[in-house]
Amino acid sequence: MDEKNKTLLFNLTILLLGFLAFNFSFPQILNLPKFPKKDFKLGLDLQGGVHLVYQADLSQIEEKEKKSVMEGLKDILERRVNLFGVREPLIQVRGERIIVELSGEIDPNEAIKEIGKTPYLEFREESEDFYKVSEKKEISKEELEKLFKPTSLTGRYLKRADVEMNPMTSEVVVTLEFDEEGAKIFEELTQRNIGKHLAIFIDQKMISSPIVREKISGGKAQITGNFTIEEARELARNLNAGALPAPITLISQKSVGPTLGKISLERSLKAGIVGFLAIVIFMILFYRLPGIIASLSLTLYLFFVLALFKLFSFTLTLAGIGGFLLSLGMAVDANILIFSRMREELKGGKDLKEALEEGVKRAWPAIRDGNLTTLLVAFIFFFIGTSFVRGFAISLILGIFVSMFTAIVVTNKFLQTFVNTRLARVKILW
Repeated sequence: MDEKNKTLLFNLTILLLGFLAFNFSFPQILNLPKFPKKDFKLGLDLQGGVHLVYQADLSQIEEKEKKSVMEGLKDILERRVNLFGVREPLIQVRGERIIVELSGEIDPNEAIKEIGKTPYLEFREESEDFYKVSEKKEISKEELEKLFKPTSLTGRYLKRADVEMNPMTSEVVVTLEFDEEGAKIFEELTQRNIGKHLAIFIDQKMISSPIVREKISGGKAQITGNFTIEEARELARNLNAGALPAPITLISQKSVGPTLGKISLERSLKAGIVGFLAIVIFMILFYRLPGIIASLSLTLYLFFVLALFKLFSFTLTLAGIGGFLLSLGMAVDANILIFSRMREELKGGKDLKEALEEGVKRAWPAIRDGNLTTLLVAFIFFFIGTSFVRGFAISLILGIFVSMFTAIVVTNKFLQTFVNTRLARVKILW
């Protein structure tokens, strides 16, 4: 196969891929039967939702265990959010903070209630001042709670919780069963506190403080507190849904209404269409036939990037659209550098093939350096930025790689189609 046929085959393949990407991105336009359909994954700022930031209290956690505790918190919050019925929630760990993003029409207060109601369970033992202070005739519950100090036994070791009825007293109790590691901690805790109170706290509030009579093996305990059957069931259910390994506090919340998100999406699309058309008109007026080819490559670039966003379920945000449009401008910038160099070579008397090869060769260092420095900054944004900045970075990184392919390879191959043709000798077109 000669070079001309290879170029023709490559161009037809690219156009076919562009057609498939177009149908994958906008299946409702042609509505082809049996063609895969998938929705774009939109961020909070485009479809509305709730953005919550929780701060974890790791003051009682050893340094080496902090990472695993944060991952445990993330897993528990994911289970809680899934029970809430939110579609495709985004939960991220950032140091000692957890970011929860819930997309769709959601009541922020209800979301906070559902996520935050998972109790923080812990066992506390008597402090050194317990008997000295507790012997006072009048002591409030708040003062009594301060007489217990934290231990390493918390809800992170909980295996399951059940509701039972004490056959002797008919009292409703919540039974706890710890995992293997928790059972060992509980055994050691009861052994060193025989004859002393061992208090059970839930969400920093003391529920009961039984006296330990003997060492307890097997990792089982009871919570008593004059519960009604409904209260006991709710407590057991919440503990099973995920007893938090560390307490969390809501420090930030932001909600975006679905109407505002829809307006943002419409305006972003309008801005993108206007910007794209402005670029196409400029390229055609200023660069003529190469401008038409560059516009075709730019259209393919749009279809490819949108298809990749859909295929890999990247979350599309306002910041992401900004990164997408910035990479669009950089794709045009690469074409402009190549075409300007090509014009100089054509004015010097070279034919189209030589001018095209020389134009790409001379423009490549500037294109490479410009895109490389932008990629470097984008990767920094991705690794140290917040979720919204990361959305911008992902769009920019993806857009740059695709734009480099379409601007240099695809445009170049399309232009090679005209080598040794009559159109190549019509100078006004070039």
